[in-house]
Amino acid sequence: MTEKRISRRDFIRFSGIGTAALLGGGTLVNFLSGCTTQEVVSPTATSGISGAAAAESTLPPGSGISGVEPDVEIAMRAVPSKISILPGEPTSVWQYQAELLKGPPGTLQNLPNTYLGPAIKLNTGQQVRVHFTNQLSEPSIVHWHGLHVPQEADGHPRLAIGSGETYVYDFQVANRAGTYWYHPHPHGRTGPQAYYGMAGLFLVSDEQERALGLPAGEFDVPLVIQDRTFDRDNQLIYMGNGIMTQMMGFLGERILVNGQPDFTLPVATRPYRMRLLNGSNSRIYKLAWEDGTPLTVIGTDGGLLEKPLQKKYITLAPSERAEIWVDFSQYPIGSQIRLVSLAFSGNDGDMMGGMMGDASLPQGAPFTVMAVEVAEKANSSTRLPEKLSSFSHYMAADAVNAGSPRTFTLAMSMGMSWTINGRTFQMTDVADDEIVKLDTLEMWEFINQAGGGSQGRGMGNMMGGGMTLPHPMHVHGLQFQVVEREIDPAFRGAWETVSDGYLDEGWKDTVLTMPGERVKILLKFEDFSGLYLYHCHNLEHEDMGMMRNYRVVS
Repeated sequence: MTEKRISRRDFIRFSGIGTAALLGGGTLVNFLSGCTTQEVVSPTATSGISGAAAAESTLPPGSGISGVEPDVEIAMRAVPSKISILPGEPTSVWQYQAELLKGPPGTLQNLPNTYLGPAIKLNTGQQVRVHFTNQLSEPSIVHWHGLHVPQEADGHPRLAIGSGETYVYDFQVANRAGTYWYHPHPHGRTGPQAYYGMAGLFLVSDEQERALGLPAGEFDVPLVIQDRTFDRDNQLIYMGNGIMTQMMGFLGERILVNGQPDFTLPVATRPYRMRLLNGSNSRIYKLAWEDGTPLTVIGTDGGLLEKPLQKKYITLAPSERAEIWVDFSQYPIGSQIRLVSLAFSGNDGDMMGGMMGDASLPQGAPFTVMAVEVAEKANSSTRLPEKLSSFSHYMAADAVNAGSPRTFTLAMSMGMSWTINGRTFQMTDVADDEIVKLDTLEMWEFINQAGGGSQGRGMGNMMGGGMTLPHPMHVHGLQFQVVEREIDPAFRGAWETVSDGYLDEGWKDTVLTMPGERVKILLKFEDFSGLYLYHCHNLEHEDMGMMRNYRVVS
């Protein structure tokens, strides 16, 4: 396999980015404290992608380099850095930094005052090449979340590279217009690497979207919602309660938007397009306007809906996205509107709320996410389209296994591990029931197994392997459609506190599966064969092994 390298000129030019941050970087707090031991993947590469890709023997020669001249070429690095988040000492973080080597101006959009990586703005059909260099002290790899790409461009943990190595991604943007994102994906270390700052948006446009005349430029606002905990020196704390936090999922004490606390967005009296991403490790948000104004939803994980949708609130699980249309012309200058997360129940018994993560802001607690301040007068002729997009709807009857869906039971084992069909992650392991055929439509069913049914859901049952928590299930390599949900009557009360906020009408790559819930989805395996992942996007669950491979064969 041929290694693709950055030219010396481009490498020297790119290496100057963030030099001051690297030299003055300091060390992160010891985020291993209290964690259970995880398998850390040692890359087989000595440099570049050739050795890393060799871990999967079925990769064809030359994988990762298409031979097609890229329309856009980007140099990206994962680096330790420091940034001021709270008053006082700067916070040590890990972050993505990038430089545009080739492509239209504006391809990289840096968000102000944040540890988040730049938003990468591309068009459907563009050929992209990204040179990713890992300058962390441990292996890493980048996953392009939600994108339909070949297996060697998907960021599988078997391809993780060590410090000082470079991996080259080469793929065509095949997705429709939408809000996607990127984040690390090494086995056992995705949670801490994402928590310490490694994430960014990947925004795709196409002709159908541009023809709508939706709010653009400064009126198209990305909003990445995350929760974090800081110590007295403004350093990030992760996994403070050790194994309990890992089992439940980490919850931070403070809400950040675009990497900033107490976030306030100044707006004008005109329509805005807001792109919401739940970038938290495990926190679920029940988003609503504090004054009760309905949210107008125009898009979800895989792009625009067919038509606008009104919701009292939106339930947004980790990695899910929602696009909303907001017209602030109805508010007088000086008004302040708050986006809040409403109270909900959804864990195995209400007592679980106080045990989740580090508990000072438990799962399901109400809080303010951000404020919007109407700061100036503006006139705009922009109008909300009645029709946003068109796309094909999968039919359940067309699935090759319509009468017998492929089932995936989500549960905790007696050994205190989160499992899928009783299995945990093995780097290249694929079971017989995880092999799918190219060019087929299938029905999958995620079953969040009720811990002990309607009886015995107390502490003894939880410690005996019956714990039941929400699981946002993510499938790599494609977008799917949600076709059916079913809830165990014993769990209906908690389920109804979030279910009206589900966004099942459009394309999805992540679906929230609540305790006692069964969710059926339709997926079509197109274009690419190879090894892909499906897993819980509660990152602590993923790192514990609640992740499996599926293989697409021709």
